[in-house]
Amino acid sequence: MTSSEPPLTQDIALTPDDAAGIADLFRARHVDLVRLATLLVGDQATAEDVVQDVFAKVCARAEQPAANGIALSYFRTAVVNACRSVHRRRGVARRFSGSAAAQLWAEPAPSPEATVLLTEDRRQVLQALAALPRRQREALVLRFYQRLTEPEIAQTMGVSRGTVKSTLSRGLDALGGKLSKGDF
Repeated sequence: MTSSEPPLTQDIALTPDDAAGIADLFRARHVDLVRLATLLVGDQATAEDVVQDVFAKVCARAEQPAANGIALSYFRTAVVNACRSVHRRRGVARRFSGSAAAQLWAEPAPSPEATVLLTEDRRQVLQALAALPRRQREALVLRFYQRLTEPEIAQTMGVSRGTVKSTLSRGLDALGGKLSKGDF
């Protein structure tokens, strides 16, 4: 991150007339949002598609009054929701795994390059993180990979601050247990 970029937790408010602002936000936060989506869906290609789709939908609605006041937290929430949709589609694909449409939404195998780039410790953490329940995984990713505060996590996930605290606590306990046992 360069000194000219706003901090990760700063919201950038846009107006409907500020199409350049949406493009600036896309450029400034693309990597962070793809990282968030990658940690939630498990592969970078799908994550890039999720982030691109979110920004495309926002650009399509930029002329509507509902787009007034778009901020980084809105994009973050939209990316998390889109990742949830990916997981729902993958769940349906697993239930109907024999069909051609199911193969389209199945989780892709990691590329050889991605496998080589991950160190053993990082791979283990990511596997243990992926084995956690969805809500715990989302809370941990938002807190420790995106460095969001509890109120920002609560807003992004659509839950109370207390729920965020308890979910983070349970998630850390579960993650630590999985890593110490090698159970992932």
